[in-house]
Amino acid sequence: MRRTLPRSYFNRPTLTVARSLVGKYLVREHWKGMIAGKIIEVEAYVGPEDKACHASKGRTPRTDVLFGPPGISYVYLIYGMYYLLNVVTEGVEFPAAVLIRAVEVDGELIDGPGRLCRAFEIDQSLNRFDMTSGESLWFEDRGADVPRSAIGRFPRIGVDYAGEWAKKLWRFRLRTEPKGKRLSRTSSLAECNPK
Repeated sequence: MRRTLPRSYFNRPTLTVARSLVGKYLVREHWKGMIAGKIIEVEAYVGPEDKACHASKGRTPRTDVLFGPPGISYVYLIYGMYYLLNVVTEGVEFPAAVLIRAVEVDGELIDGPGRLCRAFEIDQSLNRFDMTSGESLWFEDRGADVPRSAIGRFPRIGVDYAGEWAKKLWRFRLRTEPKGKRLSRTSSLAECNPK
């Protein structure tokens, strides 16, 4: 049974949300079709004290979304070319989010948050989007039970500047990831789900 994850799901401690998202599905509905991927890897960013979190430098027009209600998206651009998708967690005014790093689509691994956004055609237009609405972009529980022992914990990637915070084991990855080929950087929603 497929169930869209409600706002209350994200209004919990960020590490709890992050770990529990592994094995759930990210779904994107688009005029070209629909694509769904089982979440393989995520990273947690927890509050203003977390030096790896964008909100650690204060509330700005860019980071304001992190202080918003849980369940909304935070999409931003890095290196001037890659979009990254996060979902806001915890209560209003506490800036925290989970970055979606890798998914499996029909046995193929889309590894890396930039590749994921390209394949799912996620860009800045989906920033601040309500991911609990069940439209355009959302998360689904499809009933799969993922035991804690199947999820590995690792340091986050690319946050060496965060000092001691970079060592936090706040990246969660499914240990039994798919063994199929990886999707290329140019894979798109249309290629993953041809109509």
